Amino acid sequence: MTKSKGSAGPITKEQREDLVAASLILAQHGVLDAFGHVSMRHPADANRYMLSRNLAPELVTSADIVEYDLDSEPVDANAPRGFLERYIHGEIYKARPDVHAVIHTHSPSVVPFGVTRTIMQPIYHMSGFLGRGVPVYDIAKESGRQTDILVREPGHGRDLARVLADKPMALMRGHGNVVVAQDIRVATYRAIYTEMNARLQLQAMMCGGPIEFLSKEEALLTEATLEGQIHRPWELWKAKVKIR
Repeated sequence: MTKSKGSAGPITKEQREDLVAASLILAQHGVLDAFGHVSMRHPADANRYMLSRNLAPELVTSADIVEYDLDSEPVDANAPRGFLERYIHGEIYKARPDVHAVIHTHSPSVVPFGVTRTIMQPIYHMSGFLGRGVPVYDIAKESGRQTDILVREPGHGRDLARVLADKPMALMRGHGNVVVAQDIRVATYRAIYTEMNARLQLQAMMCGGPIEFLSKEEALLTEATLEGQIHRPWELWKAKVKIR
């Protein structure tokens, strides 16, 4: 058994609650179900991150949060079982110093865009962040072999982080998506409105085209405006969940 590495230090009660709240909020909105996970870079040490133990998101409590290093190894040698795909989080944090929250979902309306040639684009002002581009990570193409689609190795996580590049979201072929942001509140917002945008885009496609998507300039402007108001949806969403 390896020795414990020593905690990076405590996080505040509010920070821990926000991490728990994000899982509960996303479950409430149908973005997460029994699967998927949410992490937060440790506020006291950029080389650590916080993620719940292997548990359905809707059941996460403050006591379930586990501290990991960026190799996605638990700091406490006696930590409970973690997620197979925790490498999604560690490798993105390594590659993106600007990222302080990572969310992996199997958001249902999003999945079709990862397996077709239809490009996800911002269809309304709430999803302007998608105007920065939506890359697709294909694990078979990147790894050169057939897998169970899960990001269960550091190399898979590195490939995903490379495809994500500097974007706020990447699709994962036949799997779901990964959403990142500068903090947990914005990441939660983006995960919810990625699903909403996908749903609306599919509805618009059924109405027939052409579709008038937001221009790149409109997308960037709406992203800045709405994410400057992030306290508004966050306070509402957090008030509707019971944090334990």
